[in-house]
Amino acid sequence: MSVLPPIEEKSTYVEQMFANIAPGYDRMNRLLTFGMDQTWREITVAAVAPPACGYALDVGCGTGDFVTELAAWTPDGKAVGIDYTIPMMQAGHTKIAPLQHRATFVGGDALQLPFPDETFDTITTGFVMRNVVDIQQAFAEMWRVARPRGMVACLEVARPNNALLRFGHRMYFERVVPILAGLVGADTTAYTYLPQSARQFPTPDILAHIMQEAGWQDVSYRLLGLGAVALHIARKDTV
Repeated sequence: MSVLPPIEEKSTYVEQMFANIAPGYDRMNRLLTFGMDQTWREITVAAVAPPACGYALDVGCGTGDFVTELAAWTPDGKAVGIDYTIPMMQAGHTKIAPLQHRATFVGGDALQLPFPDETFDTITTGFVMRNVVDIQQAFAEMWRVARPRGMVACLEVARPNNALLRFGHRMYFERVVPILAGLVGADTTAYTYLPQSARQFPTPDILAHIMQEAGWQDVSYRLLGLGAVALHIARKDTV
């Protein structure tokens, strides 16, 4: 049974869902990915190599896993995480508190980023785009706030090319994940939504095209996790 909301209700639905699962979000991420999500984030940030004195932004930062990784690369700059689900950022406050002025959370919408044009050298987003109402608008906003020659990295779900791996991935993601969520006391509806939303998400090739339409240049991607995850990288041309 589908738990996906109508498009006009998606924004509110997603915000409430992530608010509900915020307290156990990190634990479920580690459990469901066997801890690989942390490695994928490290690979993602390394792929765009934020400058030491630069400004970095993570869109849909959740509890701040990307923010802390970005801050490690920008000791003389600043890492900013933006999310519109306040309880997620509250759950991650202890992660960025030791970083003091080097990292911060901001409440806001990915479709209307509250930053001036050309603010950030590096932008990341992880497992977020399938939850926004307009993917191209989100990437257009990231392009707007990126500095010339700035880089963006998008980490998102994908489907393995190999038929056997694709079948196994689907069974795990759509059948096993909701059961595991229930066993550890997590919201089974939320962890049913997540795989269902992934099935409707654009393929890596289509996502690359969406990024290009939003203004990004030199878009490329590679698959991680046996094809279960795609990492897209792109650059903003000078103007």
